[in-house]
This record gives sequence, C-alpha cells and structure tokens, in this order.
Amino acid sequence: MATIGHNNLNAKLVLLGDMGAGKSSLVLRFVKGQFLEFQESTIGAAFFSQTLAANDVTVKFEIWDTAGQERYHSLAPMYYRGAAAAIIVYDITSTDSFGRAKKWVQELQKQGNPNMVMALAGNKADLEDRRKVTAEEARVYAEENGLFFMETSAKTALNVNDIFHEIAKKLPRAQPAQNPAGMVLVDRPAEGSRATSCCS
Repeated sequence: MATIGHNNLNAKLVLLGDMGAGKSSLVLRFVKGQFLEFQESTIGAAFFSQTLAANDVTVKFEIWDTAGQERYHSLAPMYYRGAAAAIIVYDITSTDSFGRAKKWVQELQKQGNPNMVMALAGNKADLEDRRKVTAEEARVYAEENGLFFMETSAKTALNVNDIFHEIAKKLPRAQPAQNPAGMVLVDRPAEGSRATSCCS
C-alpha cells in the first residue's frame, strides 16, 4: 500500500506479464539505466527499489518483478496483494502475450487492491517491423478497463521513466481522515429502540 510521510510516499509496485515480455528489462532500465541483450528469466520474483520526485512528493517505489513462467503464477498474489500500483507488460510482437496481459488485468480487478494504479505497457516498441498488436487496440482496451497505456522500449529507453513517473503522479495522496475508517457516528437511535440517556 502507499504510505505517506513528510511529502514522502512509499509505494509497492508489481510487474506482471508473460515470460519474455521484458518485465526485468524495464525494471533494469528504470532502476540502473542498463539494458542487457540476453536477460536471464526471473525465478520467483526479484526486488528493486527506486526513488523519484513527482509533483509535490518523493515516491520510493518498492518494485517486485515477478516471473512470467506459468509455474510461478500461483505465487503472484503474494506480490500484488497490497500493491499500490501494477505495470502489466506485454510484447507488441506477440498477440499471445497481449492475451496474457488481459488475463492479469482481470485477475487484478478481482483480487487486487481496488485503488491500485494500473498501467499497461506495450514493450519492445523498437521492433516496429515485427508488430502484431496495434497501439490503438491496446489503448482502447486500457481505456475500457481503467488502465493507462504507454508503449515502451527497454532497449531504447522509450517511455520507461515516463511510465513510472505517470504512476507516481496517479498514486492517491493519503489525506488525513476526518472520520477514521470504520467509525460511523450516528446521532439518532436505531428504529424501535428508545434513546436512554446515560452518563450525562
């Protein structure tokens, strides 16, 4: 969840998507400014943290990069439960990976934090000549499902920092609660019961 201090926000962010969509490459580009042509598959999940300034606050992202292989799917809820944000990544050259991304969106809509900021990233935008998923199709899907959409390239760094900045700007800023959640103060007695004054 996002917690706020003196203009500091800690936000847990999870990356989900098919194996080979480029989740680890996006994180590595964002956190370290690096791109590896041959990125090992993530086993389980990898953890990174990165801080950035957005508008009036400093956001520290606690980033969980999950494995895309099907056999790790059952672990995913451990990472997205309580996450303030998620980036669902697909590969623009693979309709299968776009289909998997949609399944992740459905799962998050059912089981994730209801206030989660969700981004859809069409990665490998540098491979235009091998494109199978149009930007328009992805944009329409994202709009219909309450996500924001960007095409990214971990290789060229296109939009990589932008997608994290956009998430940081969209994170709910915790307002001091006027009424603590769960305490509803009712000033009239329930129907059928007589108000008895005590301890006045």
